[in-house]
Amino acid sequence: MKILIFNWMDILNPSFGGAEVVTHEIAKRFVQEGNAVTLFTSKFEGCKEEETVDGIKIYRGGNRYTVYWEARKYYNKYFKGKYDVIIDEINTVPFFTPKFAKNGEKIFVLIHQLAREFWFSETRFPINYLGYYLLENWWLKQYRNLPVLTVSNSTKIDLELLGFKNVFIFPEGISFKPLETAPEKEKDPTLIFVGRLKSSKKPLDAMRAYLLVKKKIPEAKLWIVGNGYLKSRLEKFSVDDVTFWGHLPLEKKNELMSRAHVILVPGVREGWGLVVTEANGLGTPAVAYNVPGLRDSTIDNYNGIICKNNSPENMTENIIRLLTNKELYNNLQANALAWAKKFSWEKSFQGFKRGLNGISIVI
Repeated sequence: MKILIFNWMDILNPSFGGAEVVTHEIAKRFVQEGNAVTLFTSKFEGCKEEETVDGIKIYRGGNRYTVYWEARKYYNKYFKGKYDVIIDEINTVPFFTPKFAKNGEKIFVLIHQLAREFWFSETRFPINYLGYYLLENWWLKQYRNLPVLTVSNSTKIDLELLGFKNVFIFPEGISFKPLETAPEKEKDPTLIFVGRLKSSKKPLDAMRAYLLVKKKIPEAKLWIVGNGYLKSRLEKFSVDDVTFWGHLPLEKKNELMSRAHVILVPGVREGWGLVVTEANGLGTPAVAYNVPGLRDSTIDNYNGIICKNNSPENMTENIIRLLTNKELYNNLQANALAWAKKFSWEKSFQGFKRGLNGISIVI
């Protein structure tokens, strides 16, 4: 097949996230099977306008906001009639490929999560109200008759409530082999937050929970891995035993996750919550908010704990319960390792291909 993917960012963009990892891992496996894959995405500072990465031909145009307009122009100029399959990946704003790709290509939609609460976390009035109550529903309803691939049952339910009929789930993977046995942990109880330091990820809630934990367990530490516009606010807390690691290579990030006792995963919503599965594979259970995606990747009292209400106070209660109950911790840690072994990028790729053929799987 000749496959064309439209996405707002690629794996080399400094702002890439879990969605871009999924896209890249799937795309490069299509290439390995002998298919031709082209990715059109946005430019970033210092990028090349054209390059090939893992066999994927990447074209870049526009920025993260104008890439949608550029995509249509590139299609008409370079891509029209040259592909069998188009994958329109929606990260809040669609590319509206059904409006202009009408040359025999079969169009699929890839959507990890709806924006929903993100509108109020990441945009201001009146855009937040327009996005939440009008724009997103209107945009997505134009895709209701197309087959959709997604990564969790939560997103499938959200889409079906909007009238989508053909929604197929495939699993996310992890980029390393899960550990066989529990690793050695830090001497002192250590919590870790991994993710972009932005409002929708709620790192401030993780910090506030840590401050409350610190009152009960004075020797507790917190590691924060990631960068973002909230870093300066977090640093103003000036708390002892908090380390800001910034953005880290995969190997170092994994080392820290394996040494930490608990990963804290607040947030407004996720597609799946890949960081939970990654931490699980390194012997670290999660304490996560009860939101779409996280309630899929975290099974309550199995590989982590789901908060009963999404607050720093309730997160604190669960952290302390986990850190002070050795039997509970050991059970969740063993389950986390077993759970993570169910996931790999090869399984993800096979599940994606089943979705293209109209077959969904149960995670």
